[in-house]
Amino acid sequence: MIPAQFDYLAPTTVEEALAALAQHGDEAKILAGGQSLLPVLRMRLNAPEMVIDLGKITSLRGVRDDGDAIVVGAMTQHSVVGSDPLVAEHAALVSKAVEHLADVQIRHRGTFGGALAHADPAGDLGAPALALGAQFVIQGPGGTRTVPAEEFFVDLFETAIGEDEILTEVRLPKHTGWGAHYEKFVRVAHQWPIVAVAAAVRLEGGTIAEARVGLTNMGNTPVRAHAVEQALVGQPATPDGVRDAAARAAEGTNPPSDLNGDADYRRHLATVLTRRAVLTAAGATG
Repeated sequence: MIPAQFDYLAPTTVEEALAALAQHGDEAKILAGGQSLLPVLRMRLNAPEMVIDLGKITSLRGVRDDGDAIVVGAMTQHSVVGSDPLVAEHAALVSKAVEHLADVQIRHRGTFGGALAHADPAGDLGAPALALGAQFVIQGPGGTRTVPAEEFFVDLFETAIGEDEILTEVRLPKHTGWGAHYEKFVRVAHQWPIVAVAAAVRLEGGTIAEARVGLTNMGNTPVRAHAVEQALVGQPATPDGVRDAAARAAEGTNPPSDLNGDADYRRHLATVLTRRAVLTAAGATG
């Protein structure tokens, strides 16, 4: 279908974009990479009067080292994030997830911040960001504020970004030396995951000293599997050592039921995929 008619603006600074948002209010939509918004417009599920394209704001692109965190500009393409050596070294879980995100074309057009701001619970970046304890830097008329991942994802397709605000960057705390893996279950290549698990572990000898586990498509938002994380600490990085902890993956979740599987099926998948993800992250098999 053809989108409804709208006006288009491509500011070159965040301040110009914020001014446009303030002027047009509810009638404006932000365009990042467009991989989520454009299909919505074409199907006329939304018909804004103004589309504000952030593509010319160069300050929102790039990856940099900022001491204890790797900072990713909101308009940085997935392909750039996935190939960046800083991300691979210090936030490997994000690199692993980007490898599984959609297809090559979308990874070259879609943006890191755009996908996270879209907040699809089946999106591949929310669970890794949540597991690593990402911080989201949001700019608005009142200045800049930083929101932790636990507070950023509010509900289905809803985040802490206000209607007059823009996500400018994402801070990924360094997890240097941690093993990481993103285990995604789909029936068709490049599909949204039915369930996926993001796991990062730090080993001391052959024992799990720390673990971070996030779940994709197990609720209205990404879910942190705290029960699994706690149960993994002190366990050997072996199939037997991980199995009981992984069995707690679905605790506190509220997975959807749809044509791809009902809630109980997803709960079962979560336990299986968590075991696989943790073992792979730890360099083990089973």
